[in-house]
Amino acid sequence: MVCLLIFITLVAIMKRTRLFREFFKSEKAGGFLLIFATLLSLVLANSVAGSTYLKIWNVNLGGHPLLHWINDGMMTIFFLLIGLELEREIYTGELSDLRKASFPVFAALGGMLIPAGIYLMLNFGTNTSSGAGIPMATDIAFAIGILSLLGSRVPASLKIFLTALAVIDDLGAILVIAVFYTATLSSIDFFIALGIFGVLLLLNKLKVHNLIPYLAGGFVMWYFMLHSGVHATITGVLLAFAIPFGSGDKKSPSYILQHFLHKPVAFLILPIFALANTCLLLNGNLMDGMTQPHSLGIILGLVLGKPLGIGLFSFVAVGLGWSVLPKGLKWKNILGAGLLGGIGFTMSIFITLLAFDKVVFIQQAKIAILSASAVAGLIGFIWLKITLKSDKTNRRSAIRIKDSAIKEMEPLID
Repeated sequence: MVCLLIFITLVAIMKRTRLFREFFKSEKAGGFLLIFATLLSLVLANSVAGSTYLKIWNVNLGGHPLLHWINDGMMTIFFLLIGLELEREIYTGELSDLRKASFPVFAALGGMLIPAGIYLMLNFGTNTSSGAGIPMATDIAFAIGILSLLGSRVPASLKIFLTALAVIDDLGAILVIAVFYTATLSSIDFFIALGIFGVLLLLNKLKVHNLIPYLAGGFVMWYFMLHSGVHATITGVLLAFAIPFGSGDKKSPSYILQHFLHKPVAFLILPIFALANTCLLLNGNLMDGMTQPHSLGIILGLVLGKPLGIGLFSFVAVGLGWSVLPKGLKWKNILGAGLLGGIGFTMSIFITLLAFDKVVFIQQAKIAILSASAVAGLIGFIWLKITLKSDKTNRRSAIRIKDSAIKEMEPLID
């Protein structure tokens, strides 16, 4: 109820902006709300009301606990928004030009493979090796929220790069979920879901622009995907690419739905996900788990693997001529974005729930994710604050030198 009231209030006072600015601003404010929700959940879970608070998320609704409906139901809407944003980037955004698109793609690829490799080095052959996907993801809301704290000194190209990087990163995480975290597969349900997806694509081809048949079909597709064994949230991405994009203007079904979903996702769905999945009892046994291989793999993967992979792969791609460094950015800016990429949170926690069966592993992994995300965010913020400040100072000095040179030349010109 509190989250709903916050959401309604924020929607009422926010001004309408262009789509990318709206996305950035909603993720920025949503990042702060995520931090608040996480801290609130930790405090409540470790208070005298902790047992009651924990029971709330296990209340049975329709044969499943509330937590199940949040993680398999509400988060599908989050993935739908990610899919719509990715679609827009492909058609009209940073990913519409091959050479420009390849830079964040290579960066994201490095940001997934290196952290996963570090994790497997510490966990290969153990019963926690399935957690390799945990440090691969980047939390868009948190990363952009931290970047926004730096204000106007952040170049627009860095905001665009970090957004594209995080979106591609999340797509990679979605593919990992679909391929590696499907334990059993019901072929009948799966092919029915794909059949519905095919019908929706046909509606797109026939230029049906009414959103109702797509949303209704998406709900039915979600039902069969849920019972197929493939994680139901994949439905969100499939539905996004079935919805007509057209020219991408304000009358486009894709634009209308994306515009509508921004704030419910940022101010309602993600905070509820944080509240439900970070209610951790911070006892001594749980904190001792920080030295376990799976916890160390997550921490090192996010804090070190992310900036190393993003920086290394993008540097090699530019060096080989496969990509070009975005205009206005320097390599130290890319490193800063790589550090912020280590903020895993939402997607990392989500993959944790699929990777591990044992409650103790899940709890320890969540603590590692929260700790690593906090460290990565802090280091990334400090690094960018220092480097972007020096860039701003250098620009001002260059302007002053130029103005001084012009004044000295004035007598000669006269």
